[in-house]
Amino acid sequence: MTELIQEIYPETMQDFIEQFATEKQCRDYLAKIRWSSGFACPHCKGVDAWIKKNGVRMCKKCRKDISVTAGTHFAYSKIPLNIWFQAIWFVVIQKQGVSALGLGRALGIKRQKTGWFLLKRIREAMIKTSPDLLSGIVEVDEVFLGGVKTGKRGRGAEGKTLILVAVEDKGKKGIGRIRISTIPNASENTLLETIQKLVEPCSTIRTDQHRSYPIITKHNFYHKPIAKVSYELGEDNTPLVHRVASLLKRWLLGTHQGGVQQENISSYLDEYVFRFNRRTSKSRGKLFYRLIQNMLKK
Repeated sequence: MTELIQEIYPETMQDFIEQFATEKQCRDYLAKIRWSSGFACPHCKGVDAWIKKNGVRMCKKCRKDISVTAGTHFAYSKIPLNIWFQAIWFVVIQKQGVSALGLGRALGIKRQKTGWFLLKRIREAMIKTSPDLLSGIVEVDEVFLGGVKTGKRGRGAEGKTLILVAVEDKGKKGIGRIRISTIPNASENTLLETIQKLVEPCSTIRTDQHRSYPIITKHNFYHKPIAKVSYELGEDNTPLVHRVASLLKRWLLGTHQGGVQQENISSYLDEYVFRFNRRTSKSRGKLFYRLIQNMLKK
């Protein structure tokens, strides 16, 4: 697999232009990735097919036509594949992200809805590149997007979204990977279910002393609560989480000018996690390849 990756992802903008100048080049690229181990019919599992002039495969066993984009994030889209590829490339080369308006301008797309549609599909694929659960020592805490909430903890507030942030503590190496999820409240069941989706069993979960966290010890997690400290002295019992949350809020304000609708916040969080976990990556081309891989999944 490593050899295949080295052969097919673009390293530079010039590589990208040469490799994906036409619809056929883009379609062939998708086929090479989707059927890297050989063609497999989604209907009858047949392994042989004829290739028509438009690139559609006809299964020799069941005689059904299979498009390379069928059942993927590209399906049912009238947007040309070369525009899709340009959008994905533009997104991965922008280290701080891009807004729908900015993407539309870069690609010459007049309708902002088209730019948003492209970004939404790309962001959906982003989280699929980070399926591995966090492990080791993981710091966890809830954070409100939209300002610090006053009043009873765990309740929502107008215009604010409650999220759970999980951060791997790598000691002297600093922050490892992160995962973020929106949550409806900070109840025991909600926090437990969310932690189970983000963190490997038997990991050590470091939290504040909120009463909803101890339940995790009954479900194959070690719990390390940190005693309440004086915030007046500038101390913090979950500093890694709040550092990540601070960078997240700055990113939302900088790249998206804070214009994030609550119903779309999960999409933005997926993009932020994708970018943060690959902040040291030197190969934009490999990120492009990974996104294309996951765009082919549904």
